[in-house]
Amino acid sequence: MSAFLALLRRDLRLAFAQGGSVGLVIGFFVIAATLFPLASGPERAELARVAPAVIWIGALLATLLSLDRLFQADLEDGSLDLLLVGGTPSSVVVLAKCLAHWLSTGLPLVLVSPLLGLLLGLDPVGIVMLVKTLLLGTPTLSLIGAVGAGLTVGVRRAGILIAVLILPLYVPVLIFGAGAVDLAALGLDTGPSLALLGAVLLVSLPVGTLGAAAALRLAVL
Repeated sequence: MSAFLALLRRDLRLAFAQGGSVGLVIGFFVIAATLFPLASGPERAELARVAPAVIWIGALLATLLSLDRLFQADLEDGSLDLLLVGGTPSSVVVLAKCLAHWLSTGLPLVLVSPLLGLLLGLDPVGIVMLVKTLLLGTPTLSLIGAVGAGLTVGVRRAGILIAVLILPLYVPVLIFGAGAVDLAALGLDTGPSLALLGAVLLVSLPVGTLGAAAALRLAVL
C-alpha cells in the first residue's frame, strides 16, 4: 500500500506540475462540446436532445488524447523498468498509474461537464445523471485505455494505434452512459443503465490492470 500511495503521489505531482497535458485535455473537451452548437444551430430543444452523446463523445476523445503518455514518459526516463522489476507487483503499478490518470484527467472532465450540460440545454435532472454516469464511466475509460497504452508503449505515433485498438471497447460505456442521461431526461428508470456501467467498471478493474501489466512486461522486459 505504501508503494501504491507513493507512486500515486508521484504521478499526480508530475501531472499537475507539467500542467500542459491536463489543460490540453480539458481544453479539448470544452472546445469539442462548444463547437457543436455552432455547427448545428442554437435550437435549444435539439441541443438538449443530443447533449448527452456530445458530452460523452467529447469525454471519450479527450481521454484518448492523454493515453499515449500514460507509460511513455516512464519508459523514456528509465523508471518504468525499475518499477516493473522492483518488489511491487506490476498490476499494483498499473492500478496506481490508472488512478493518477483518472484523477488528473477523468475527474476534471466530470467537474467541467455540468457547465457544458447547461450550455447544451440539459435540465437539472439530466445534468445530475450526466455527472453520475461520468463518475462511473471515466474510470473505465482509463482502465481499458491502459491496456492499449501498455501494448503500444515505445511505438511511434502510438496515439493513433491506441485509438484503433481501444475505441471499439469504449462503445458499451458510451452507449450506457449517454443512454442513462437520455432516460433520466424522459423520466424513465435509469437503474439498469447505471448497473451496467457499474458492472463494466468492476470487470475492467481486474481485466484492465492485469492486461496492461502483462502488456508492459511483454513490451519492456
